Amino acid sequence: MLISVTPTFAAKWLIPNLPDFTAAHPNIDLRIMATEKVSSFQSDGIDLAVRQGSPPFGASLDVTLLFKQTLIAVAAPSITRDAPHSFEPETLSKLPKIHDAHDLWPSYLAHLDVPDQSPRGLRLSQTSLAVDAAIAGQGVALVSRFLVADDLEIGRLVEVGEAWEAGGNDFYVLMPRTAKNNTPVVDVLTWIKARSAAAL
Repeated sequence: MLISVTPTFAAKWLIPNLPDFTAAHPNIDLRIMATEKVSSFQSDGIDLAVRQGSPPFGASLDVTLLFKQTLIAVAAPSITRDAPHSFEPETLSKLPKIHDAHDLWPSYLAHLDVPDQSPRGLRLSQTSLAVDAAIAGQGVALVSRFLVADDLEIGRLVEVGEAWEAGGNDFYVLMPRTAKNNTPVVDVLTWIKARSAAAL
């Protein structure tokens, strides 16, 4: 049973939730392909895929929304020591930024109606690396809330800017319509849907 997901989804959501999956489905051998490229269900032998984007994804696929793209600005507690709550947009604009491949900081700051006044920021190829850099105190990262829910809960990160519904780049799970009678695939899909709903 092969599932294709982005590296960040694998590192920050799927792998941390695997103990629950293993307990619920000990007989399913789940293999994870973590890649940014658009994989082919048929030629790559993929049973399920989790991707960001906007429907339609293809008439041959069943599509389920997992998470809306709700972006938040997060930083290590050390950066926010002097500010018990979220920063004002003007203050946030001056903090060092951590950029990932999506580079949504310009759009986010435009949404807040403030210019970017930060020093030169750190640029990384993966959102998961941006999260790790934020935890290490390297600056402020802009990430989907569900990817850092655990980090926020245990205090490794704090939210320092208002949430933004970016729209048009939500997280979906995709399954070929031909897999509807494949019990392991349906079981994994059901588990992902239930686990994602519990995280909201």
